[in-house]
Order: sequence, then structure tokens, then C-alpha cells
Amino acid sequence: MKGIMKDTLIIFLITLVAGGILGFVYELTKSPIEVQKLQKQANACAEVFKEADANGELKEVESLTFEQVEVNEDVLAQITAGSDIKATVNEVYEAKTQSGTLYGNVISVTTKEGYGGDIRFYMGVTTDGKLKGISILEIHETPGLGMRASEVLVPQFRNVDGPEFTVTKSGKTSDSQIDAITSATITSKAVTRGVNFGMRYANALAEGGEN
Repeated sequence: MKGIMKDTLIIFLITLVAGGILGFVYELTKSPIEVQKLQKQANACAEVFKEADANGELKEVESLTFEQVEVNEDVLAQITAGSDIKATVNEVYEAKTQSGTLYGNVISVTTKEGYGGDIRFYMGVTTDGKLKGISILEIHETPGLGMRASEVLVPQFRNVDGPEFTVTKSGKTSDSQIDAITSATITSKAVTRGVNFGMRYANALAEGGEN
């Protein structure tokens, strides 16, 4: 009995010390982790407002700051009603110039129409309704096919007017058309329809909704 009590006490003390160390390490690393998270978030927001130069390199054309605001549930309900697009808006960030003028919004969209699961991306829309770009954050499509979305689809959504986009398999003839990924039409349509959903949200805000 004494041996059991001794072993139990030793285990308790080890657990207590280990818990204290873990708590200390957590508190020590919490702030740096949060800073890294916010920096990664800001970089992702900035990415969707960049423009390609003559060499195809993405460059910042406007110095912007980003502030997260609440998703407007009334606007979201408005654009969801009667829509067959299986998507939602998760996050919204206001993009402002250094003078404080609203430049546009970064909208985080998740579409459930992907071939391999949810696809989540950021999209940057200016106050005059131009889609500056998108950046895919999460995707689970087929390697070599749908996983080529960042390579094939993302560049086609750079600095275009919309407001709605359609997928074509025979070669695009306008900025409102998106060339599908070869043998990955489902992925192409999922991303495109998700972008259309985000554009509807942005346009509804511009027409009177407020964050």
C-alpha cells in the first residue's frame, strides 16, 4: 500500500511540474505566435491587391492596412437566398490607404463545391467593384488536376471587372470567362462560383449594406 501511495505521489508531482512547464512555455510563446499569425494574415490580405508587372511579377501598387470587421449577416442572408451556390463568407477585412480612405474589402470565401472537399480563398475587391485578385488558402483537390488551381485559375482572376464569371473549356474570349483546368472542371467551377458569391457580397455592401 505504501508503495502504491508513493508511486501515485511521484506521478502527481511529475504531472504537476510538467503542467507548470507547459503553461510557462505557452505564455512565453503566445505573443510571438499571435504576431506571426497577424503578419501571415496581413500578407495574405495584401496578396490579393497586388498587380502583375511587365515580367509577371506581383507588385504592391497601393500601400494598404487591413482591419477585420464583422461579416454583415443581413447581406449574407440576402445573397444566399435563392442562390444555388454552396458557399459562405467567413471573414471580411477593410483595406484602407495610408490616408484612411477605404480602398476595398478582402473577403474570405469557403465553397463546398470542390471535388475533394471545401476550398477556401481570399479575394480583394475595390470599392468600385473591380476584382484585384484571389489567393487560395485551403484546397484538397486531386494532385496534378484540381490542385493546379493556384497555377491555372488564380492568375485569371487578377485585376478583372466581373461582376460574374463563367467557366469555359474552349478558350476564353473575355475577362469574364475563366479557362477551366484540364480534366478538373468541377474544381474550376467551384472556385469560379465561389468568386461569384464573394462578388455578390461585395456588390451588396457597395449598394447600401454596411459592415
